Amino acid sequence: MSELPNCPVCNSAYTYDNGSLLVCPECGHEWMPGAAAESSEEGRIIKDANGNVLQDGDTVTVIKDLKVRGSSSVIKIGTRVKNIRLVDGDHDIDCKIDGFGAMKLKSQFVKKV
Repeated sequence: MSELPNCPVCNSAYTYDNGSLLVCPECGHEWMPGAAAESSEEGRIIKDANGNVLQDGDTVTVIKDLKVRGSSSVIKIGTRVKNIRLVDGDHDIDCKIDGFGAMKLKSQFVKKV
């Protein structure tokens, strides 16, 4: 039996062959066997507090109260944030929160819904 390559997104060794595609059971990524080099050009993998891989457009929930800099208001635990966008930097989530407006969040303070 031939050795299958690791997943280009999460580097899992548990990949399997599903017809013409290779599939990673841990993160759900599917790719063509010859396209592994193309898929790894993303280069960055952003994970939530539980270790789930985040993608653009995901919905996340805030896992602790977050103080808003320059304001006396707080983003409460359990606040649902829809349609996130991943960006570079230490605050790697760009989003809009109802009642607050545009915000940048750290992925370590959210969990994927």
